[in-house]
Amino acid sequence: MVAMAVLIGLIFLMSGSTGGLFAKKLHLRSYFANAAGLKEGAPVTLEGVTIGNVRHIRVVPSRNPTPVEVDMEVGAESLYGLHTDSTALIAQAGVLGDSYVDIDSSHATGPRPANNAELKTTGSPTIQDVIQSSQQSIEQVQVTLLKLDKTLDAINADHGTVGKLINDRELANHISAIASNLETVTQALAEDKGTAGKLINDDSLYNHLDSAVDKLDQITTALNQGQGTVGKLLRDDSLYNNLNDTVKNTDDLVAQINSGQGALGKFVKDPAFAAKLDSTVTNLDSILKGIDQGQGTMGQLFKNRELYDNLNKTLTSSHDLLEAIRADPKKYFVIRLKLF
Repeated sequence: MVAMAVLIGLIFLMSGSTGGLFAKKLHLRSYFANAAGLKEGAPVTLEGVTIGNVRHIRVVPSRNPTPVEVDMEVGAESLYGLHTDSTALIAQAGVLGDSYVDIDSSHATGPRPANNAELKTTGSPTIQDVIQSSQQSIEQVQVTLLKLDKTLDAINADHGTVGKLINDRELANHISAIASNLETVTQALAEDKGTAGKLINDDSLYNHLDSAVDKLDQITTALNQGQGTVGKLLRDDSLYNNLNDTVKNTDDLVAQINSGQGALGKFVKDPAFAAKLDSTVTNLDSILKGIDQGQGTMGQLFKNRELYDNLNKTLTSSHDLLEAIRADPKKYFVIRLKLF
């Protein structure tokens, strides 16, 4: 009797994941491409909570490319979290742990599945995939380490810029000197020395700049208010109107000239006036050529030096005579009266 009681208790404990020995059960099926180490009796979980076990695993060739049929038995009380569009996948408990079936209903919205319903599967990496991926990662790490080893050898052999930086003592001294000079410069800047130091530490430049910005703001304010000549140009419409009238008058004037009205119109459009002007210019050119060649009185006056000298002497003598008459008019003008 004791042995029977213990056996019954063990059976109840072993079937606890499905709700007990006499609890209502629900069978579900899923088809996978590979069993991935899954065994009969493996747990079936819903969002990580065990709700049943795997009852049977078999190969159904007609179901290629997913021939592995997994028959699952879950407790009926778990139906609240199962849907017809829930998905199943084979997962591993850790890297080397046993395989189990995990059902995902996080995005499922369909109705509750019936008995022997099929749940769709989602791909999940098997332990072989994990090992192969790890092997590829290890090979890539080895290649990287080999390249790093070659690079370190080149640096130690004083090759390249980095090798020079590490092994060349003279270059290190130059860098140290540059750092020392840079420290000197920054110290001078901090102590308000030089132009750059004044710019950094002297508040007068900021004050001047602030004053200039304030004055510029005052100017722009005055312009916006229409003050001053420039303000008038920006705000006063009379200038625009006057300019518009001027342009209009200019356009009218040009139109009159193009139509031949007025003196300018005659000058531009009248052929007779143009011919007269051309004749006048021709005659004037002939006269100027004659003068330049010494023809006529004007030509002689411009070209004949003797005529110029005689004319100059005559003018000089006339000037002297007039001066003498002004000085002693009685000498040159005598009036005699005779009485009869």
